[in-house]
Amino acid sequence: MKKYILFDLDGTLTDSAPGIINSFRYALKHYNLPDMTDNELKQFVGPPLMVSFSQILGFGEEKGLEAVGVYRRYFSTKGLFENEVYEGIPIVLEKLKSKGFTLAVSTSKPEVYAKRILEHFDLVKYFAEVCGIPLVDEGMTKAQVIAVTLKKLGVSDKAQVLMVGDRDYDVKGAHDNGIDCIGVLYGYGSRDELESAGAEHIAETAEDMADLICSLG
Repeated sequence: MKKYILFDLDGTLTDSAPGIINSFRYALKHYNLPDMTDNELKQFVGPPLMVSFSQILGFGEEKGLEAVGVYRRYFSTKGLFENEVYEGIPIVLEKLKSKGFTLAVSTSKPEVYAKRILEHFDLVKYFAEVCGIPLVDEGMTKAQVIAVTLKKLGVSDKAQVLMVGDRDYDVKGAHDNGIDCIGVLYGYGSRDELESAGAEHIAETAEDMADLICSLG
C-alpha cells in the first residue's frame, strides 16, 4: 500500500524548460561561450546545476559555483516564472489528495524557488512538505533531498512511499532511499533513460500517472 507520494518539480509538475534554458543562455553569454540552440540547452533541464556546469560544460568547482550565481541572476527575477503547469496536474493532485494520499515535493531546485513557483501556480496547497536544496549547498544530491523529505514526513515504512519523476536522477535518488519510482514520459527524460535507471513503473500522461498511483494505493 502506498500512502506517501513524492513529486519532482521540473518536468513532472511544471514545464520549466523555457526559464532554465534562458538562464543558462544568460550564463553562457556572461562567460563569452558560444550560444546553443534550445534543443541543445535542453540537456541542462533536470540535472543539478553543478552537474551541468561541471560535467557538461567542464567548469571546475570554483568556477561552477560562480556560474550558478550568474545563472540565478536571471532565474531569480525572470526565469522562475517562465514556466507553466503541465496539463491535468491540478486535477491529478486534487484527486490524489482527496483519496487520502500524503503528497510532497522533492526537487533539486532551491527550496525557496520551488515554494515560490508552487505558490505562484496555486499548487502549494496540495503538499504536506516542499523540500529542495538550500541556496548555499549546491552539492546536495537528489537522494539527500528525498531523505530529508521522508524525515520531515515522519515516514517509518518506506514501502508506503512512491517517487514520481521524469529523469534518471529521480529514479536513482528514490532507489538510494529504498523506494520505488514512477517515471513520467511527458517531462524531459526518455523511456530508455527511465527504464535503464530501473524505474518500476512508466506513465505516459499525468492521468496515467494518477491511475497508476491509485492502483498501487
